[in-house]
Amino acid sequence: MRVVIAEDGLIVREGIAGMLRRFGHEVVAAVGDAPALLAAVPEHRPDVVVTDVRMPPGFSDEGLQAAIALRAADPDLPVVVLSQYVEQTYAAELLDSGRSAGVGYLLKDRIGEVTEFVEAVQQVAAGRTVVDPEVVRQLLGRRQDPLRRLTAREREVLALMAEGRSNAAIARTLTVSEAAVAKHIGSLLAKLDLPPGPDDHRRVRAVLAYLRDG
Repeated sequence: MRVVIAEDGLIVREGIAGMLRRFGHEVVAAVGDAPALLAAVPEHRPDVVVTDVRMPPGFSDEGLQAAIALRAADPDLPVVVLSQYVEQTYAAELLDSGRSAGVGYLLKDRIGEVTEFVEAVQQVAAGRTVVDPEVVRQLLGRRQDPLRRLTAREREVLALMAEGRSNAAIARTLTVSEAAVAKHIGSLLAKLDLPPGPDDHRRVRAVLAYLRDG
């Protein structure tokens, strides 16, 4: 099995590579940031990618976004995300990406044995889906309550919308530009699954969802 690893922490990166090599697998590239991951995969054409979520340059969700981009370019590319937490905004998108096979999302703190981790990577490389139960629990909760998809700033914007504030008033209250407010509103409407329609006022429906949530 040929593996590309993406992990910004040198010790963790070398530890993962060492574990895989112990079981006879070839680590063809071990990189420390998302741009290097995006370059390594087409160069080495691995059997599976193992990537962290938070990596340079922004230390937010670059690794996960890179995994989604790689799966978009090659739907058959197996990818294992190995993280300390569940990045809910993009985790569901990753699991829905490609041809819905050969994908995994594992939490570092919940892996008890080396063999457990290596077997999970092998299963994903073979085209199976391996997801930590905690990831499933959080994603199900997110889908049951769409408001959980919103960022803290998007919830602030929605709360001010519920007070009947205009975009200009929201911008003054939050000390941001009207363009930033419009961007937040567009994002929260998308996350609440409120596409444009001739018969519905999306802003009102978003406020109603907020009020129902209390």
